Amino acid sequence: MKLNSITPFLWFDGQAEAAAEFYASVFPGGTWNVGFRTGDGAALVATFTIRGIEFSALNGGPHYKMTPGTSFLVDCKDQEEVDYFWEKLSDGGETLACGWLTDKFGVTWQIVPTRFFELLDSGTAAQTAAVMATMQSMIKLELGPLVF
Repeated sequence: MKLNSITPFLWFDGQAEAAAEFYASVFPGGTWNVGFRTGDGAALVATFTIRGIEFSALNGGPHYKMTPGTSFLVDCKDQEEVDYFWEKLSDGGETLACGWLTDKFGVTWQIVPTRFFELLDSGTAAQTAAVMATMQSMIKLELGPLVF
């Protein structure tokens, strides 16, 4: 774990090592390891790095649960990337509206094409409203209809 940085620290109930391994496998170039083990050999803290961001995963027990109130946005360069991350991260989880999903570990992700943000930044108020309305009608975001 890096010191003097900000590290997302996720609370799990016995799934920290499996989650770290999973996320590192989903994101190209991802890495993971177990930082600390308990006396019986179980992982207490696992770390993983995806897209250059280090995360820590704690096996803290059943006291706290993940909620969509905290989510991670995956900025995708094209529809192929949207489809890839959507398929991998939603497997065993739950799909939500507007490009959001909760994975099998309870972590919520927003899978969003870069083009969506470009459209919001470059359009008129009416165009932006149309793009937002189209996005709000979707579960997984599709680039085709997100135009003006």
